[in-house]
Amino acid sequence: MNIRFSTKELEFINKHEVCRLATCSDNRPHVVPVCYIFFNNHFYIATDYHTKKFSNIARNRNVSLVIDTYRPNKAVMVEGIAEIVEHGQEFNDVYKLFYGRFEWVRREPWGEGEAPFIKVTVAKKVSWGL
Repeated sequence: MNIRFSTKELEFINKHEVCRLATCSDNRPHVVPVCYIFFNNHFYIATDYHTKKFSNIARNRNVSLVIDTYRPNKAVMVEGIAEIVEHGQEFNDVYKLFYGRFEWVRREPWGEGEAPFIKVTVAKKVSWGL
């Protein structure tokens, strides 16, 4: 899956830092606002091991997320496959990006194995208003 984003979509994605992530278990959707980083054509989301989204992804890797504004009405929505990143160079590279972008990470830092990232590989995308 190698979905390409337009220049306007990339500008919109990189301008924002919060999206809504939808996961599913027992045929029930679960949607939460989360901070993200877009890196190497993937979305990365910090989470904890004991969250609903983490346990949902363990059972069903299909996810969706949306980055949007109401006024003006603009959005990028993606469907994708999630995986968990807990260790290694990818974890460290993404952690550095989160550390540089988000003050809450600098306030309460963590290391490998303490809290994972959700990596979303985009399978489909739709945007509007861009």
